[in-house]
Amino acid sequence: MALQVGDVIPHFTAKDAQGNDFDSHQYIGKKPLVIYFYPRDNTPGCTAQACSFRDQYEDFTDLGAEVIGISSDTATSHDAFAKRYKLPFILIADVDKSIRKRFGVPTGLFGVMPGRVTYVTDKKGVIILIFDNSLMATKHIPKALAAIKKLVS
Repeated sequence: MALQVGDVIPHFTAKDAQGNDFDSHQYIGKKPLVIYFYPRDNTPGCTAQACSFRDQYEDFTDLGAEVIGISSDTATSHDAFAKRYKLPFILIADVDKSIRKRFGVPTGLFGVMPGRVTYVTDKKGVIILIFDNSLMATKHIPKALAAIKKLVS
């Protein structure tokens, strides 16, 4: 079942791009989060989305938020992707798709490709925005930033 606005995001652990253990409890309760699920590293839409988050990352962190990208790629793939495009935010390797399943992220493009969904939470982990749009990769960034601005104003 997919998460809804008002739900608390589930706890999750996984490897980050550097192969370190990531635990969502390190962030929930401390800062607002922008968690975005994307299909694959190094694809045109996913690269555009990641670079847009990169270009506005400071806007998010200035508001006290953290950005976390999640796909089923490996930590090694994420590391190369982050280095190639100088991505300053956290990338999580959800190789078994268990995090995607816990959030209830649907498949996109007629069930052929993993979906692209962005969740914005308050610092307690309560979802305040869900933006589900697989085709408009770069539209996620202004939607997420507006939600964070509204949250902290």
